[in-house]
Amino acid sequence: MTERATLGVAVIGTGKMGADHVRRLHEVVSGARVSAVVDLDAERAKQIAARVDGCTAYTDPASAMAAADVDAVLIASPGPAHEAALLQAFEHDLPVLCEKPLTPDAASALRVVEAERRLGHRRAQVGFMRRWDAEYMKLKSLLGTGQLGRPLMLHNRHRNAASPPFFTSSMLISDSVAHEADATRWLLGHEITAVTVLRPTPSANAPDDLQDPQFVVFETDGGALSDVEIFVNCGFGYQVQAEAVCERGTARIGDGHAMVTNMAGRWGGTIAQDFVERFADAYDREVQAWVDATRRGEVTGPGVWDGYAAAAVCEAGVRSLNEGGRMPVELAERPALYG
Repeated sequence: MTERATLGVAVIGTGKMGADHVRRLHEVVSGARVSAVVDLDAERAKQIAARVDGCTAYTDPASAMAAADVDAVLIASPGPAHEAALLQAFEHDLPVLCEKPLTPDAASALRVVEAERRLGHRRAQVGFMRRWDAEYMKLKSLLGTGQLGRPLMLHNRHRNAASPPFFTSSMLISDSVAHEADATRWLLGHEITAVTVLRPTPSANAPDDLQDPQFVVFETDGGALSDVEIFVNCGFGYQVQAEAVCERGTARIGDGHAMVTNMAGRWGGTIAQDFVERFADAYDREVQAWVDATRRGEVTGPGVWDGYAAAAVCEAGVRSLNEGGRMPVELAERPALYG
C-alpha cells in the first residue's frame, strides 16, 4: 500500500496531555504535522495553535474533523467527551489515537466497539502507553519466550507523589488502575474475570474522604493472580513497577536504577515526579508507531476492545470498592473484528 504523505493531525483537548502531544507531534515525531487543535476554551486553543505554523484553532471537534487538512485525530480531551469525538471520527472514517480511558464506563465503551464494528475495519488505537515502554516491552518479550514458565502472579505498584484536588476514591481505579488492567491483559495474554479491592487505613497524607491507598486483586481466565498497590499520595515521587512470578523464575521492572550516585557519604538516584516524565519515551514511541501505521493505512496497538475490557474491569473494581467483596467482570461477546 502506498504510504501517505505527511499526516495532518487534529489534536482534541489542549490540557496537560493534549499540549504535550502537540509538542510531540511538532518537535519529535516524523511524518506528521499538527493541522488543528480543538478546545472548548477558545483562547487556550488559539495559544496552542499559535505555536505551530499552519495550525488552526477550533472549539468544535466536528468542524476540525471536516477540515480538508485533517487526516487523523488524536483525542486527549477528558474521558466523558471521548465517545462523541470517537463516533464523529468514525463518521468521517478518520484514524484515531484516543488517550485512555476509551470512555469512562463499559456501556459507552461497548457503543464505540459496535460503531467501529459497523465500519467493518479498525480505526482507533487506545493510548495505553505502557505497551511502548522499554521495560514493559522487555518483560512482554521475556514472558513470550516461555523461559520462565507459566505466569502465576503479577505484582504491580503504582504510586503518585500527590493526587489532583478533584481526585475521588473511585478514580484511583478508573483513572489509575486502568493502566494495570491493560498491562495485566497484555503481559499475561489473559482476560480478567474478577476484581477484589481491599481498603487499608487511609494514609494521613491523603485528602479527607479519599481512600488512599487501595490494594486491588485481579483474577484471570489463565489461572493467574495480578495485584496492584495504588497509592496516589505517597509524597516522594511517581513510581510504576511490575514483577512477574512464574513457574521457573521471576522478572521485575520499574526499579528506576538507571543511574546510582555515590557522594558525600550517601548513595542514591532520582525518582520521576509525574507520568509525563516517567513515560516520555513511551509516549514518543507510541505516537510515532501510530503515525507510521496510519501512513501505511494500518491500525496497530491496543484497540477499542482493549479499551472496553479495561472499562469493564474498572467498573467491577469500583463496585468492589464501594460494596466490598469479589466482583465478577462481565464482558460482551468479542466481535470477530478483534480476533
